[in-house]
Amino acid sequence: MSAIDTLRTRAVEYFRGLQDRICEGLSALDGHRFREDTWDREGGGGGRSRVLENGGIFEKAGVNFSEVFGEMDPQFAKQIPGEGTRFTAAGVSLVLHPRSPLVPTVHANFRFLTKGEAAWFGGGGDLTPYYPFREDVVHFHKTWKAVCDRHASVADHATMKKDCDEYFHLKHRNEARGVGGIFFDYLGTKGQDLEAIFAFVRDAGDAFLPSYAPIVERRHGLSWTPEQRAFQEYRRGRYVEFNLVYDRGTIFGLKTNGRTESILMSLPPVVRYVYDYHPPAGTPEAELTDYWLKPRDWASV
Repeated sequence: MSAIDTLRTRAVEYFRGLQDRICEGLSALDGHRFREDTWDREGGGGGRSRVLENGGIFEKAGVNFSEVFGEMDPQFAKQIPGEGTRFTAAGVSLVLHPRSPLVPTVHANFRFLTKGEAAWFGGGGDLTPYYPFREDVVHFHKTWKAVCDRHASVADHATMKKDCDEYFHLKHRNEARGVGGIFFDYLGTKGQDLEAIFAFVRDAGDAFLPSYAPIVERRHGLSWTPEQRAFQEYRRGRYVEFNLVYDRGTIFGLKTNGRTESILMSLPPVVRYVYDYHPPAGTPEAELTDYWLKPRDWASV
């Protein structure tokens, strides 16, 4: 077995365990359990999709594990590092949509891919609040910065934070999806130490619950109004737009004949589209885009 194959085996084992640990932590927060849906992919591999719906806190929460392999479409393969069309991909991806508009939506994913002789890690975590609290935004960013600082030889926080702000940007609206976090991709394709990168990825995966659970604990019991709920549903539309137009995981999954139901698990259960909506100036709803969705160095606040 080659060194890359050995690393892939270890990564798969870690990702499978990470899904277990995250689901256990979220179930403890919510008071309800995830249901599991195992599936096989035509062409090679499969996965475990775990979904919690209509829970105590989460209106819809999905945590996916997948391990797939096979052949890429030749045209799509040209856009991916490495020679040929043969690929492997394994990882964990999650999106959590709380019912309360005062609890932010969150996304994270961690993955390992190979194609030809190329191998790399990707992933990150980002926060999408509707009514942000400074304490929460700062906590989220400082958690990820601490992870990067522990692995500074392969994880530059300033770069990953900037890449996150740029990646989760809806170009057609010139608007950020949320307040960011970190984002990295193709980490390892430029000769970086894959073992050091894997150590960083494990630390980052283990940091997800500490980055988010304290926010949920602080906010889920706060009262909210129907008007705030309506605004949350409206802003969820931006999540739909990004995931269907720009998200690399969605595109990769669909282009490699992945399981559609699991790929689109990230979409919120209830969304509101209002034609040409503009919140009144000076309101918290207007402040979201006027202030909070502008890139800032939140980890240094």
